[in-house]
Amino acid sequence: MNYKKILSALILGSAIVSSCVEDLELTNPNELSPDTFFKNEVQFQSAVNAIYAPLQSRGLFARHMFFMHDNMSQENAGNPQLEADKRQYMEFTFDPSHGAIGQYWEQCYRGINKANFVLDNVENAEGVSDTNKKTMAGEARFLRAYYYFLLASRFGGVLLYETATLEPAPRASVEQVWDLVISDLTIAANDLPAKGDNDLGRATSGAASALLGKVHLMNGNYAEAKSAFAPVMNGTYSLEANYYDNFMEETEHGSESIFEVVMSSQYGGTNWDGNATGVNEITFRSQEYGLVWFNVYPSDMLLDEYEIGDPRYQDNFYSNGDILDPNNTAVPADIPLGRRAAWKKYEQYYKQASSDTESGINFKVIRYADVLLMMAEIENELGNASVAIDYLNQVRSRPSTNMPHYGTPVMDTAGYPVGSKEDIFKSIVHERMVELPGEQVRLNDILRWGLSNDILVPAGFKTGTHELLPIPQGEIDTNPEVSVENQNPGY
Repeated sequence: MNYKKILSALILGSAIVSSCVEDLELTNPNELSPDTFFKNEVQFQSAVNAIYAPLQSRGLFARHMFFMHDNMSQENAGNPQLEADKRQYMEFTFDPSHGAIGQYWEQCYRGINKANFVLDNVENAEGVSDTNKKTMAGEARFLRAYYYFLLASRFGGVLLYETATLEPAPRASVEQVWDLVISDLTIAANDLPAKGDNDLGRATSGAASALLGKVHLMNGNYAEAKSAFAPVMNGTYSLEANYYDNFMEETEHGSESIFEVVMSSQYGGTNWDGNATGVNEITFRSQEYGLVWFNVYPSDMLLDEYEIGDPRYQDNFYSNGDILDPNNTAVPADIPLGRRAAWKKYEQYYKQASSDTESGINFKVIRYADVLLMMAEIENELGNASVAIDYLNQVRSRPSTNMPHYGTPVMDTAGYPVGSKEDIFKSIVHERMVELPGEQVRLNDILRWGLSNDILVPAGFKTGTHELLPIPQGEIDTNPEVSVENQNPGY
C-alpha cells in the first residue's frame, strides 16, 4: 500500500470512526455521507467525539501505552510469561520494527488527522453557534496538542500536520512540534469551558492549562510553566480526601481529576487489532497487571522508595495477606511466583472476586497532585524554597495520607532534609515517585532530570540512543519524505 493510501485511510477515519465515550453524547458517523457532513450540530459533534477514539486504542491506553512507559521507567519488573515486545521496553532492546511502537505512532496520527479534519471544517459547520464552534475547535486543538505531546516526548521531531492532507511530510524539528503544541494549548485554554461547564470526559480549559504547564516544564521554561499553571491553582481542583478514589470506576471525574482518558465496560468489546474501530472502550491494564495474568509486578526499586507507614504503599500495591474484594469474598492476597507485591492501582479486586477481565476504569492523565508537585519543582528552580516545600507538604497532607511534613525533624532523619535547593529537588524526586507510580509520568521525569545514567543504564539504556524511540520502520518504508538517514540516532 502506498503512502497516500495509508494517509487517506487515516483521514477518512476522521469522518467514519467514532467512540462511545462515557458521558459524551455520541452519534454514529457511519450514518453520514460526505455530502451531508457538518450540516448540523449533531454531525459536527460526532466528528469532535471521534478525535478521542484513538486514546482508547490498543496502541495507546487500551494496552501498549502503560507497558511502554512503566516498563521503560523500571517501575515494572517482568514475570516469565511477559511477552517479548513488552520485555523489550524494560531491557531497551526494541528496534524500528517493534510492532507496538508502530501502533503508538499510528494511533497518535489517527488522532491528529481527526483533529485536523474538524479544524479544517469548523467554519463550514451549519447550525452551530459561534460559542459551540469555539468549544469544539478548542477540543480539537487540545487533543491535537496531546497527541503531538505523546509523539514529541517519545520520538523528538516528527511529521507535522496542521491540516488534513494526503501529502507525505518530512520530519520537523522537535522545536517546531513544541511550538505547535504550545500554540494549540494556549488557544484551547482560552476557548474551552472550565471543568463542570462541559460534559465529563471532554477537554477543559484547566486541562489545556495543565498540559501547557507540563510542556513548558519539560522544556525547562520554569517561569512560563508557572504562568500556565496559574489558572489550575484557582480553587477549581483539590486533592481527593482518599488517595485511592483516584483509581476506582465509581469515583471518576473527581475533584482531583484534570484530564482522564475515559474507559467503560458497559458496552463490552475487545479490540486486539490495534485500530480504533468500532466500539472499544475497555483497557487490558487490569488483566495484564493483575494477580491472574500477572505479567508484570512493581519493581523493588519502586517499592523501596516508600517510607515505612506511607498509606500510599497499600493503596498502590497488594502484599501477601492483604484483603481482596472486601465487598464480596474477602480473599487474602496470595502473590504468585514468590513476588514481594502486586499492583493494586487500577485493579478491580476492590469490587469483584477477580481482575481477569477487561477494565472500564478511566486513566488519570493529569491530576491535581501532579500539578502541585510540578509547582514545587518550579518554585524550587525559581529560588522560592518555602513555597516549594509548601506544595510538597500539601500532597502529603491529604486526609488518607497525612504523612510527616518536609522541614520537620522526622523527615530530616528519614533522609529528606530541605535545607538547600539540591535537598528540595531530592525530595521532589522522591515524592513524585511515591505519589504517581504506574501513571506513565516517571519516564519523562527521569529523562528531563538527566537521571537516566543512575536509573536506566543498568537496565540496558544507551545514552544518546534510548532517550528517543525509533521512528517506525513502516513510516520509513512508505513515506518518501522520510528515509533511514532521518532515523533517530543509534537505530
